[in-house]
Amino acid sequence: MHEFSVVQALLMQVEDIAKEHNANSVEKIYVVIGEVSGVEPHLLKMAFDTFKENTIASKADLVIEFQKPHIYCMECQKEFSLERYSMRCPSCGSFKVKLTKGDELILKTLELDT
Repeated sequence: MHEFSVVQALLMQVEDIAKEHNANSVEKIYVVIGEVSGVEPHLLKMAFDTFKENTIASKADLVIEFQKPHIYCMECQKEFSLERYSMRCPSCGSFKVKLTKGDELILKTLELDT
């Protein structure tokens, strides 16, 4: 379960940011997860609840937003948001596409108590 290592890295980043802003605690952590990132949201929350203990984020809530996959077609030069993951251009049918969004895990915002 790689969500444990993801949460450990996330909490290290959160602690660094909280210290930079002289925060007493972290109240909420907002993250964006790409729908094709391979991160399972329920496992991420479970890992977060496990590892947040005894950190500056011990009482924080983890708020997850989802990013749909986007592809860019190198043939027709159009970008599309996809409802279902496909590496084929919905406009021209080309397979010469690249994923531009949807595989990320981003720390978006923190709510700090200062």
